[in-house]
Amino acid sequence: MIVRRPAVRAASALAACVTVLLAAGCSSGGGGAPATGASTSVSPSPGRSADRSDVPPAKGSVTVVRTVTEGLKSPWGLAPLPDGSGLLVSSRDEGTITRVDTRTGKKTEVGAVPGVAAAGEGGLLGLALSPSYASDHMVYAYFTTASDNRVARMLYDPRKPAGEQLGAPDTVFKGIPKGVIHNGGRIAFGPDGLLYVGTGETHRGRFAQDKKSTGGKILRLTPDGQPAPGNPFGDSSPVYSYGHRNVEGLAWDKDKRLWASEFGQDTWDELNLIVPGGDYGWPVVEGKAGKAGYRDPVAQWRPADASPSGIAYAKGSVWMAALRGRRLWRVPLDGRKVAHAPQAFLTGRYGRLRTVVAAGGDRLWLTTSETDTRGTPRKGDDRLLELRVS
Repeated sequence: MIVRRPAVRAASALAACVTVLLAAGCSSGGGGAPATGASTSVSPSPGRSADRSDVPPAKGSVTVVRTVTEGLKSPWGLAPLPDGSGLLVSSRDEGTITRVDTRTGKKTEVGAVPGVAAAGEGGLLGLALSPSYASDHMVYAYFTTASDNRVARMLYDPRKPAGEQLGAPDTVFKGIPKGVIHNGGRIAFGPDGLLYVGTGETHRGRFAQDKKSTGGKILRLTPDGQPAPGNPFGDSSPVYSYGHRNVEGLAWDKDKRLWASEFGQDTWDELNLIVPGGDYGWPVVEGKAGKAGYRDPVAQWRPADASPSGIAYAKGSVWMAALRGRRLWRVPLDGRKVAHAPQAFLTGRYGRLRTVVAAGGDRLWLTTSETDTRGTPRKGDDRLLELRVS
Protein backbone atom coordinates (compact mmCIF):
# COMPACT_ATOMS: atom_id res chain seq x y z
CA MET A 1 0.00 0.00 0.00
CA ILE A 2 1.27 3.47 -0.86
CA VAL A 3 1.06 5.99 1.95
CA ARG A 4 0.33 9.44 0.58
CA ARG A 5 2.56 12.30 1.53
CA PRO A 6 0.93 15.12 3.48
CA ALA A 7 0.52 18.51 1.85
CA VAL A 8 3.67 19.84 3.50
CA ARG A 9 6.53 17.38 3.27
CA ALA A 10 8.75 17.01 6.30
CA ALA A 11 12.01 18.88 5.93
CA SER A 12 15.20 16.91 5.68
CA ALA A 13 18.48 18.08 7.16
CA LEU A 14 20.47 16.50 4.37
CA ALA A 15 19.13 15.17 1.08
CA ALA A 16 20.37 11.72 0.12
CA CYS A 17 22.71 11.34 -2.85
CA VAL A 18 21.44 8.74 -5.27
CA THR A 19 23.44 6.85 -7.87
CA VAL A 20 21.36 5.24 -10.62
CA LEU A 21 23.08 4.71 -13.95
CA LEU A 22 25.14 7.77 -13.11
CA ALA A 23 27.49 8.78 -10.34
CA ALA A 24 26.13 12.08 -8.98
CA GLY A 25 28.01 13.97 -6.28
CA CYS A 26 26.52 15.87 -3.35
CA SER A 27 26.69 19.64 -3.08
CA SER A 28 25.06 22.32 -1.00
CA GLY A 29 26.23 25.06 -3.35
CA GLY A 30 23.86 27.38 -5.14
CA GLY A 31 25.10 27.42 -8.74
CA GLY A 32 25.97 24.58 -11.09
CA ALA A 33 25.69 21.96 -8.35
CA PRO A 34 25.79 18.27 -9.35
CA ALA A 35 22.57 16.32 -9.56
CA THR A 36 21.93 15.85 -5.85
CA GLY A 37 18.98 13.53 -5.32
CA ALA A 38 18.46 13.11 -9.07
CA SER A 39 18.27 9.89 -11.06
CA THR A 40 18.30 10.00 -14.85
CA SER A 41 18.42 7.92 -17.99
CA VAL A 42 21.56 9.31 -19.58
CA SER A 43 22.37 6.97 -22.44
CA PRO A 44 21.94 8.69 -25.83
CA SER A 45 18.99 7.80 -28.03
CA PRO A 46 19.59 5.10 -30.67
CA GLY A 47 21.41 6.53 -33.64
CA ARG A 48 22.55 9.62 -31.72
CA SER A 49 26.01 10.58 -30.61
CA ALA A 50 26.72 12.47 -27.39
CA ASP A 51 29.15 14.77 -29.24
CA ARG A 52 26.64 15.96 -31.85
CA SER A 53 26.43 19.72 -32.18
CA ASP A 54 22.76 19.88 -31.17
CA VAL A 55 23.34 18.07 -27.87
CA PRO A 56 23.89 20.61 -25.07
CA PRO A 57 27.15 20.47 -23.10
CA ALA A 58 27.41 18.71 -19.78
CA LYS A 59 27.80 21.99 -17.90
CA GLY A 60 25.54 24.98 -18.36
CA SER A 61 25.23 28.30 -16.61
CA VAL A 62 22.64 30.64 -15.13
CA THR A 63 23.09 34.38 -14.68
CA VAL A 64 20.47 36.53 -12.98
CA VAL A 65 20.37 39.51 -15.33
CA ARG A 66 18.03 41.54 -13.16
CA THR A 67 15.06 41.57 -10.84
CA VAL A 68 12.29 42.82 -13.09
CA THR A 69 9.83 43.58 -10.28
CA GLU A 70 9.08 42.82 -6.64
CA GLY A 71 6.06 42.67 -4.37
CA LEU A 72 4.04 40.07 -6.27
CA LYS A 73 1.49 38.18 -4.18
CA SER A 74 1.31 34.38 -4.58
CA PRO A 75 2.29 34.54 -8.29
CA TRP A 76 1.42 31.40 -10.24
CA GLY A 77 0.64 31.74 -13.96
CA LEU A 78 2.90 33.72 -16.29
CA ALA A 79 2.05 34.68 -19.88
CA PRO A 80 4.41 36.82 -21.99
CA LEU A 81 2.64 39.31 -24.27
CA PRO A 82 3.61 38.76 -27.92
CA ASP A 83 5.03 42.25 -28.46
CA GLY A 84 7.60 41.66 -25.74
CA SER A 85 6.50 44.65 -23.69
CA GLY A 86 5.02 42.86 -20.74
CA LEU A 87 3.99 39.75 -18.87
CA LEU A 88 0.65 38.80 -17.36
CA VAL A 89 0.98 37.27 -13.89
CA SER A 90 -1.83 35.58 -11.94
CA SER A 91 -2.15 35.79 -8.17
CA ARG A 92 -3.33 32.44 -6.85
CA ASP A 93 -4.76 33.75 -3.59
CA GLU A 94 -6.03 37.18 -4.66
CA GLY A 95 -7.62 35.97 -7.90
CA THR A 96 -6.20 38.88 -9.87
CA ILE A 97 -4.09 39.26 -13.01
CA THR A 98 -1.32 41.86 -13.12
CA ARG A 99 0.59 43.18 -16.10
CA VAL A 100 4.30 43.70 -15.49
CA ASP A 101 6.15 46.06 -17.82
CA THR A 102 9.34 44.17 -18.64
CA ARG A 103 11.28 47.39 -19.25
CA THR A 104 10.38 49.33 -16.12
CA GLY A 105 8.98 46.68 -13.78
CA LYS A 106 5.80 48.70 -13.33
CA LYS A 107 2.84 46.62 -12.14
CA THR A 108 -0.71 47.33 -13.35
CA GLU A 109 -3.65 45.30 -12.10
CA VAL A 110 -5.56 44.12 -15.14
CA GLY A 111 -8.56 42.86 -13.20
CA ALA A 112 -9.98 40.16 -10.97
CA VAL A 113 -11.34 36.84 -12.21
CA PRO A 114 -14.83 36.36 -10.76
CA GLY A 115 -15.66 33.05 -9.15
CA VAL A 116 -12.16 32.18 -7.94
CA ALA A 117 -12.30 30.32 -4.62
CA ALA A 118 -8.75 30.31 -3.30
CA ALA A 119 -7.94 27.76 -0.61
CA GLY A 120 -4.96 25.51 0.00
CA GLU A 121 -3.28 24.88 -3.37
CA GLY A 122 -6.34 26.09 -5.30
CA GLY A 123 -7.09 29.52 -6.68
CA LEU A 124 -6.16 31.40 -9.83
CA LEU A 125 -3.43 29.22 -11.36
CA GLY A 126 -2.17 28.88 -14.94
CA LEU A 127 -2.43 31.46 -17.72
CA ALA A 128 -2.06 31.14 -21.49
CA LEU A 129 -2.66 33.43 -24.42
CA SER A 130 -4.89 32.36 -27.29
CA PRO A 131 -2.97 31.14 -30.36
CA SER A 132 -5.03 33.82 -32.18
CA TYR A 133 -4.23 36.48 -29.61
CA ALA A 134 -3.23 39.02 -32.26
CA SER A 135 -6.83 39.08 -33.49
CA ASP A 136 -8.95 37.95 -30.52
CA HIS A 137 -6.94 39.24 -27.47
CA MET A 138 -8.11 36.28 -25.38
CA VAL A 139 -6.40 35.22 -22.15
CA TYR A 140 -7.08 31.71 -20.83
CA ALA A 141 -6.98 30.96 -17.11
CA TYR A 142 -7.21 27.79 -15.02
CA PHE A 143 -8.84 28.39 -11.65
CA THR A 144 -10.59 26.82 -8.69
CA THR A 145 -14.23 27.64 -7.96
CA ALA A 146 -16.49 26.59 -5.09
CA SER A 147 -17.32 23.39 -6.98
CA ASP A 148 -14.51 22.48 -9.40
CA ASN A 149 -11.41 23.48 -11.33
CA ARG A 150 -12.08 24.96 -14.76
CA VAL A 151 -10.64 26.81 -17.72
CA ALA A 152 -12.13 30.10 -18.91
CA ARG A 153 -11.11 32.70 -21.45
CA MET A 154 -11.43 36.46 -21.10
CA LEU A 155 -10.96 39.41 -23.40
CA TYR A 156 -7.98 41.54 -22.37
CA ASP A 157 -8.27 45.20 -23.35
CA PRO A 158 -5.32 47.29 -22.07
CA ARG A 159 -6.97 50.49 -23.31
CA LYS A 160 -9.46 50.36 -20.45
CA PRO A 161 -8.72 51.71 -16.95
CA ALA A 162 -6.54 49.63 -14.63
CA GLY A 163 -8.56 46.97 -12.85
CA GLU A 164 -11.21 46.92 -15.60
CA GLN A 165 -9.26 45.43 -18.49
CA LEU A 166 -10.65 41.88 -18.26
CA GLY A 167 -13.90 40.90 -19.91
CA ALA A 168 -16.37 38.46 -18.39
CA PRO A 169 -15.10 34.86 -18.22
CA ASP A 170 -16.31 32.48 -20.89
CA THR A 171 -15.95 28.98 -19.41
CA VAL A 172 -14.59 26.59 -22.02
CA PHE A 173 -14.06 23.51 -19.82
CA LYS A 174 -15.29 22.68 -16.32
CA GLY A 175 -15.78 19.78 -13.94
CA ILE A 176 -12.11 19.09 -13.18
CA PRO A 177 -11.96 17.73 -9.60
CA LYS A 178 -10.87 20.22 -6.94
CA GLY A 179 -9.22 19.66 -3.60
CA VAL A 180 -7.23 21.38 -0.89
CA ILE A 181 -4.11 20.01 -2.58
CA HIS A 182 -3.13 18.58 -6.00
CA ASN A 183 -5.20 20.85 -8.23
CA GLY A 184 -2.69 20.81 -11.09
CA GLY A 185 -3.24 24.06 -12.93
CA ARG A 186 -0.70 24.50 -15.73
CA ILE A 187 -2.16 25.29 -19.15
CA ALA A 188 -0.36 25.88 -22.44
CA PHE A 189 -1.09 25.95 -26.14
CA GLY A 190 1.03 23.45 -28.04
CA PRO A 191 2.70 23.73 -31.45
CA ASP A 192 -0.50 22.18 -32.86
CA GLY A 193 -2.58 25.14 -31.65
CA LEU A 194 -4.41 22.96 -29.12
CA LEU A 195 -4.83 23.62 -25.40
CA TYR A 196 -3.06 21.26 -22.98
CA VAL A 197 -4.23 21.20 -19.37
CA GLY A 198 -2.30 19.62 -16.47
CA THR A 199 -4.57 18.44 -13.65
CA GLY A 200 -4.09 16.84 -10.25
CA GLU A 201 -5.81 13.92 -8.57
CA THR A 202 -6.77 16.07 -5.56
CA HIS A 203 -5.23 13.55 -3.14
CA ARG A 204 -7.58 10.85 -4.46
CA GLY A 205 -5.27 8.53 -6.34
CA ARG A 206 -8.05 6.52 -7.95
CA PHE A 207 -8.85 9.46 -10.22
CA ALA A 208 -5.45 9.17 -11.92
CA GLN A 209 -6.18 5.71 -13.35
CA ASP A 210 -9.84 6.37 -14.15
CA LYS A 211 -9.93 7.50 -17.77
CA LYS A 212 -13.46 8.83 -17.25
CA SER A 213 -12.17 11.29 -14.65
CA THR A 214 -10.33 14.47 -15.62
CA GLY A 215 -8.27 14.39 -12.41
CA GLY A 216 -4.63 13.27 -12.58
CA LYS A 217 -4.43 13.82 -16.34
CA ILE A 218 -3.06 15.89 -19.15
CA LEU A 219 -6.04 17.01 -21.22
CA ARG A 220 -5.92 18.06 -24.88
CA LEU A 221 -8.64 20.45 -26.00
CA THR A 222 -9.57 22.72 -28.86
CA PRO A 223 -9.44 26.46 -28.08
CA ASP A 224 -13.22 26.25 -27.57
CA GLY A 225 -12.76 23.58 -24.90
CA GLN A 226 -13.89 20.55 -26.87
CA PRO A 227 -11.95 17.25 -26.81
CA ALA A 228 -9.36 17.56 -29.55
CA PRO A 229 -9.81 15.41 -32.65
CA GLY A 230 -7.40 12.51 -32.65
CA ASN A 231 -7.20 12.17 -28.88
CA PRO A 232 -6.02 8.65 -27.92
CA PHE A 233 -9.24 7.54 -26.21
CA GLY A 234 -11.63 8.75 -28.88
CA ASP A 235 -12.80 12.12 -30.08
CA SER A 236 -15.27 12.41 -27.19
CA SER A 237 -12.55 12.09 -24.52
CA PRO A 238 -10.39 15.05 -23.48
CA VAL A 239 -7.75 12.75 -21.95
CA TYR A 240 -4.30 12.80 -23.59
CA SER A 241 -2.30 10.99 -20.87
CA TYR A 242 -3.15 9.62 -17.44
CA GLY A 243 -1.72 8.11 -14.27
CA HIS A 244 -0.45 11.51 -13.05
CA ARG A 245 -0.38 12.70 -9.45
CA ASN A 246 -0.10 16.47 -9.89
CA VAL A 247 1.07 18.10 -13.12
CA GLU A 248 2.23 21.73 -12.80
CA GLY A 249 4.70 21.99 -15.69
CA LEU A 250 4.25 21.67 -19.48
CA ALA A 251 6.75 22.52 -22.24
CA TRP A 252 7.67 21.46 -25.76
CA ASP A 253 11.20 20.94 -27.08
CA LYS A 254 12.53 21.97 -30.50
CA ASP A 255 11.16 18.75 -32.03
CA LYS A 256 7.67 19.45 -30.63
CA ARG A 257 7.84 16.73 -27.99
CA LEU A 258 5.79 17.41 -24.86
CA TRP A 259 7.48 17.29 -21.43
CA ALA A 260 5.74 17.50 -18.06
CA SER A 261 6.88 17.85 -14.47
CA GLU A 262 5.02 15.98 -11.76
CA PHE A 263 4.95 15.91 -7.98
CA GLY A 264 5.64 12.49 -6.54
CA GLN A 265 4.83 11.43 -3.02
CA ASP A 266 7.54 10.48 -0.52
CA THR A 267 10.06 8.99 -2.93
CA TRP A 268 10.36 10.48 -6.42
CA ASP A 269 9.35 13.63 -8.25
CA GLU A 270 9.39 13.27 -12.03
CA LEU A 271 10.14 14.76 -15.42
CA ASN A 272 8.15 12.85 -18.02
CA LEU A 273 8.19 12.68 -21.80
CA ILE A 274 4.50 12.59 -22.69
CA VAL A 275 3.14 10.26 -25.37
CA PRO A 276 -0.53 10.07 -26.42
CA GLY A 277 -2.41 7.57 -24.29
CA GLY A 278 0.54 6.98 -21.95
CA ASP A 279 -0.10 5.70 -18.40
CA TYR A 280 2.42 7.31 -16.05
CA GLY A 281 1.67 4.94 -13.22
CA TRP A 282 0.19 6.81 -10.29
CA PRO A 283 -0.86 5.51 -7.79
CA VAL A 284 0.42 2.05 -8.75
CA VAL A 285 4.03 3.17 -9.19
CA GLU A 286 6.08 6.23 -8.29
CA GLY A 287 9.27 7.03 -10.17
CA LYS A 288 11.14 4.45 -12.23
CA ALA A 289 9.61 1.04 -11.69
CA GLY A 290 10.28 -0.74 -14.99
CA LYS A 291 6.80 -2.19 -14.75
CA ALA A 292 5.03 -3.30 -17.91
CA GLY A 293 2.22 -1.00 -19.00
CA TYR A 294 3.53 2.12 -17.26
CA ARG A 295 5.75 4.90 -18.57
CA ASP A 296 8.87 5.56 -16.50
CA PRO A 297 10.04 9.14 -15.99
CA VAL A 298 13.06 10.34 -17.91
CA ALA A 299 14.47 11.89 -14.74
CA GLN A 300 13.52 11.75 -11.08
CA TRP A 301 14.42 13.60 -7.91
CA ARG A 302 14.01 13.21 -4.19
CA PRO A 303 11.17 15.52 -3.09
CA ALA A 304 13.47 17.52 -0.81
CA ASP A 305 15.46 18.53 -3.91
CA ALA A 306 12.56 19.27 -6.21
CA SER A 307 8.77 19.40 -5.71
CA PRO A 308 8.59 20.73 -9.27
CA SER A 309 6.18 23.29 -10.64
CA GLY A 310 6.78 25.10 -13.95
CA ILE A 311 9.16 24.02 -16.72
CA ALA A 312 10.50 25.69 -19.86
CA TYR A 313 12.66 24.62 -22.79
CA ALA A 314 15.70 26.67 -23.82
CA LYS A 315 19.25 26.05 -25.09
CA GLY A 316 18.64 22.32 -25.54
CA SER A 317 17.54 21.78 -21.93
CA VAL A 318 14.41 21.59 -19.84
CA TRP A 319 14.57 24.11 -16.98
CA MET A 320 12.49 23.09 -13.96
CA ALA A 321 11.47 25.37 -11.07
CA ALA A 322 11.56 23.63 -7.70
CA LEU A 323 9.41 24.67 -4.75
CA ARG A 324 10.60 22.65 -1.79
CA GLY A 325 13.99 22.24 -3.47
CA ARG A 326 14.36 26.04 -3.78
CA ARG A 327 16.45 25.74 -6.94
CA LEU A 328 16.30 25.75 -10.73
CA TRP A 329 17.16 22.46 -12.41
CA ARG A 330 18.78 22.23 -15.83
CA VAL A 331 18.07 18.93 -17.61
CA PRO A 332 20.09 18.73 -20.87
CA LEU A 333 18.38 16.60 -23.50
CA ASP A 334 19.51 14.33 -26.29
CA GLY A 335 16.32 13.57 -28.16
CA ARG A 336 14.05 11.61 -25.85
CA LYS A 337 16.71 11.07 -23.20
CA VAL A 338 18.76 13.06 -20.74
CA ALA A 339 22.17 13.77 -22.20
CA HIS A 340 24.07 14.60 -18.99
CA ALA A 341 23.50 14.81 -15.26
CA PRO A 342 20.97 17.49 -14.30
CA GLN A 343 22.46 20.62 -12.70
CA ALA A 344 21.01 22.70 -9.89
CA PHE A 345 21.26 26.50 -9.90
CA LEU A 346 20.18 29.31 -7.54
CA THR A 347 19.92 26.82 -4.68
CA GLY A 348 18.40 28.61 -1.70
CA ARG A 349 19.16 32.05 -3.15
CA TYR A 350 15.60 33.15 -3.89
CA GLY A 351 13.59 30.57 -1.98
CA ARG A 352 10.74 28.62 -3.53
CA LEU A 353 10.56 28.84 -7.33
CA ARG A 354 7.20 28.48 -9.07
CA THR A 355 7.10 29.33 -12.77
CA VAL A 356 9.73 29.49 -15.50
CA VAL A 357 8.95 30.60 -19.05
CA ALA A 358 11.12 30.85 -22.15
CA ALA A 359 11.77 34.46 -23.17
CA GLY A 360 13.50 33.69 -26.48
CA GLY A 361 17.11 32.80 -27.22
CA ASP A 362 19.09 32.37 -24.00
CA ARG A 363 16.62 34.16 -21.71
CA LEU A 364 14.08 32.90 -19.18
CA TRP A 365 11.50 34.55 -16.94
CA LEU A 366 11.32 33.09 -13.43
CA THR A 367 8.94 33.77 -10.53
CA THR A 368 9.55 33.02 -6.88
CA SER A 369 6.84 31.62 -4.58
CA GLU A 370 7.61 32.64 -1.01
CA THR A 371 4.17 34.19 -0.36
CA ASP A 372 2.23 30.99 -1.12
CA THR A 373 1.83 30.20 2.65
CA ARG A 374 4.68 27.66 2.59
CA GLY A 375 7.61 29.99 2.20
CA THR A 376 9.39 32.43 4.47
CA PRO A 377 8.80 35.78 2.76
CA ARG A 378 11.52 38.41 2.86
CA LYS A 379 11.31 42.06 1.92
CA GLY A 380 10.55 42.26 -1.80
CA ASP A 381 8.95 38.84 -2.17
CA ASP A 382 7.68 37.66 -4.49
CA ARG A 383 9.97 38.47 -7.39
CA LEU A 384 10.06 38.20 -11.17
CA LEU A 385 13.58 37.56 -12.46
CA GLU A 386 15.19 37.67 -15.88
CA LEU A 387 17.81 34.95 -16.41
CA ARG A 388 20.45 34.29 -19.05
CA VAL A 389 21.15 30.58 -19.47
CA SER A 390 23.38 28.27 -21.44
